[in-house]
Amino acid sequence: MDLTNTNRFQGIRTPFYYYDTALLRQTLDTINEETSKYEGYHVHYAVKANANLKVLKVINEAGLGIDCVSGGEIKQVLKAGFPANKIVFAGVGKSDWEIELGIDNDIFCFNVESIPELEVINEIAVRKGKTVDVCFRINPNVGAHTHANITTGLAENKFGIAMEDMLTVIHTAQQYPNIRFKGLHFHIGSQILEMDDFIALAKRINELQDQLEAADIKTEIINVGGGLGIDYANPQQNPVPDFKSYFEVYNKYLKLRPGQSVHFELGRAVVGQCGALITRVNYVKKGSVKQFAIVDAGMTDLIRPALYDAHHKIVNLTSDLAEETYDVVGPICESSDVFDKDIRLNTVRRGDLIAMLSAGAYGEIMASGYNCRKLPVGYTSEEL
Repeated sequence: MDLTNTNRFQGIRTPFYYYDTALLRQTLDTINEETSKYEGYHVHYAVKANANLKVLKVINEAGLGIDCVSGGEIKQVLKAGFPANKIVFAGVGKSDWEIELGIDNDIFCFNVESIPELEVINEIAVRKGKTVDVCFRINPNVGAHTHANITTGLAENKFGIAMEDMLTVIHTAQQYPNIRFKGLHFHIGSQILEMDDFIALAKRINELQDQLEAADIKTEIINVGGGLGIDYANPQQNPVPDFKSYFEVYNKYLKLRPGQSVHFELGRAVVGQCGALITRVNYVKKGSVKQFAIVDAGMTDLIRPALYDAHHKIVNLTSDLAEETYDVVGPICESSDVFDKDIRLNTVRRGDLIAMLSAGAYGEIMASGYNCRKLPVGYTSEEL
């Protein structure tokens, strides 16, 4: 990520998000290059990672589809120019108006997570006189080596339909004339760096496909979700995730039936490394045991450290002085408003610009107005 020319940031109110569109395009080119090696591979960008309109337009230019989890996200991606027939709508608690929105726009597919949800979709489809394509999200009870709050594929999680109910829910769908069963959907978690987790998922899908085949049930779509992580510790050295190994895993271990297509829902891996939160130092405070760099960004602007105990690489863009040790903290009236502790930074002074890297995913999109603070603005490198 290019942050060498800080003159472009002069006069911009901090904190703000900065998106390197050159890096984003490089990432998208890599995704398209790797998926082109395999027949029937389709990537849907998981818009929950970042819904900035300017970022979405770059992703749309690359030809990716979209994975939405709310009606608001559907509206945003349509505004960005994505065709409705590339939208997959997932989520465990879809409201009626959101389902209606998807049906009215003839989206590609609903990822359905329960029989009650299926019943509501069918009722609305009947009322509108439309036939709706659905995949069923199956909870594969496959663990992922990631934070507990972003693990989604275990039986104890709220997501998906239990494996033992798979055939029942498919047979139920086949009784509804306004529902077209298309395939299976899975997602085991986020920020996964161990390919063994994806191998385990592929093998579980193979087992479930064997059950379907034994029941003479044919599927067109296998949606494996996303989950590929990024290198938060070394973002400059590894700006583009290992898409090669990721797609190779599914090509090697996932046993597809003739005519099946594979769909992926990548979010963080697409946008994570292209974004940085730029903040300014308000004060340097020396306590009895700590030295604090107090910046004007807070957990309202980047909540991941407070919510997930996440670590973002932090750099001083202004200073080239010798390093000192700091806790980097924000102005929010919460003790959890800490970005990192005991980190080495070039000597920090009031007014210095600080960058929190790898913030393109789950940064701006999760910002809040707590303490009546303004939401941060997002700018692209093409604007600044």
